[in-house]
Parts: sequence; C-alpha cells; structure tokens
Amino acid sequence: MIGLGIDLCEIARIDNAIQKSDGFLQRYFTAEERSYLEGRGQMVAQSAAAMFAAKEAFLKALGTGLSGGIGMAEIGVVHDELGCPSFALGHKACSKLAEKGGSMAHLSLTHDAGVAAAVCILE
Repeated sequence: MIGLGIDLCEIARIDNAIQKSDGFLQRYFTAEERSYLEGRGQMVAQSAAAMFAAKEAFLKALGTGLSGGIGMAEIGVVHDELGCPSFALGHKACSKLAEKGGSMAHLSLTHDAGVAAAVCILE
C-alpha cells in the first residue's frame, strides 16, 4: 500500500450545488459520471456526493490534495454491472499515481444519514 485516503461529503451540500448551477456537474464530473447521474432519479445528490468524496479520497491518498495539479474531473468514478465502483483516471491522475510508484487505486463508497463517504487505497 502506498496511500490511503478517506472523505465525507454532506449530501445536502451537493444537492444545493446541483440545484444552484448546471456548471457544478460540468466542472467536477466527467461526461460518463454525468450520464450515470442522469439515470439516478431521486438518488442523484446521494450518488454525486459519494463520487465527489471518492475524488477527494483519491487526492488524499495520493498526498497532493487539490493543489497537486489534478482537477476533480480528471478523477472519474465508474460502476460495473453489479454497481461496484472503481476509478477511471485521466492522464494526469495516472501519471501522478505512477510517479508515486502505484498502479492500482481501490475504492469503496457508502452513504447514510445525510452523508456520503469514500475510502481509497493506492497500491
């Protein structure tokens, strides 16, 4: 293991950001994530909060935070046919992970009681 990150995100905060501006989703989420969120119906804020937490957990595990030159839309979250989440990293995020000596980013998401959480382990 070369890095561990965890993040919590308040679902209401993300819901407010989505309601306030269409630009929020454009700025922080990949096209694939936005497409996924469109199909989530009433769960859109909950899912978006979990994905947002995943992006922050990845940056914490990497040790760069937001100041490391990797934009949030560079860190995508995808789901397999069973709903299991994983990262879909852009070029900059992959390069930073490789610089740190890693080749794999594991992800776990959850949400309950108005918050979403994500854990990222880098290997």
